[in-house]
Amino acid sequence: MKLLKRILRGIVVAFFASTILSVVALRFIPVVFTPLMFIRCYQQVKEGRELLLSHRWVSLDRMSEYMPVAVIASEDANFMKHHGFDFKAIEHAAKRNMTHPEKRKLGASTISQQTAKNVFLWPGRSWLRKGLEVYFTALIELMWSKERIMEVYLNSIETGEGIYGVEAIANENWGLHAEQLSKSQCALIAVTLPNPRKFSSKHPSAYVQKRQKRILHEMNYVKKFGAETGK
Repeated sequence: MKLLKRILRGIVVAFFASTILSVVALRFIPVVFTPLMFIRCYQQVKEGRELLLSHRWVSLDRMSEYMPVAVIASEDANFMKHHGFDFKAIEHAAKRNMTHPEKRKLGASTISQQTAKNVFLWPGRSWLRKGLEVYFTALIELMWSKERIMEVYLNSIETGEGIYGVEAIANENWGLHAEQLSKSQCALIAVTLPNPRKFSSKHPSAYVQKRQKRILHEMNYVKKFGAETGK
């Protein structure tokens, strides 16, 4: 029994030490590969499809000033105000999902939560993964600035089939760099993020274009995202 306790204690200590060190390291080091990238590559090989992986890391100051504004307007309006979790949005989503179960489930994941999931975890809806997401979200909110969270998010988010990050999608779609993206293009990318393999920013459907107009309108109410907005 004592041996088992020592082993369990060692596992717990190793887990916390390794995860905290990883979060500290990635505060400074570019995220060049994520679990989702590995999973998508495995799926492509398993299904006999061409291996597609396009990802180029760029710093936040080399992205269009409209890109952070677009994802805040589209994904997380209270990004600068919350500490990783938007409890009002969670409450709203829960009430809406209970009162309208026939409709598509409404989510309430913040940009911080999505960043934690993209960088440290795998896709899924299990309680284990959700619990780890809460843990890693709290860690990055504690150890990273809002700028760093946004920078990692915009570099690691899936933006198309085999495409990850804003720089890669800007190049694949329009032959541009992330810093050259227009306000309209940034809104178009942001619209597709909930399901970038279904919704195309290169060949937008009528639904995507309608959502793009809505996001462009919402962007007018989001303050410019810059160094002065961080912690």
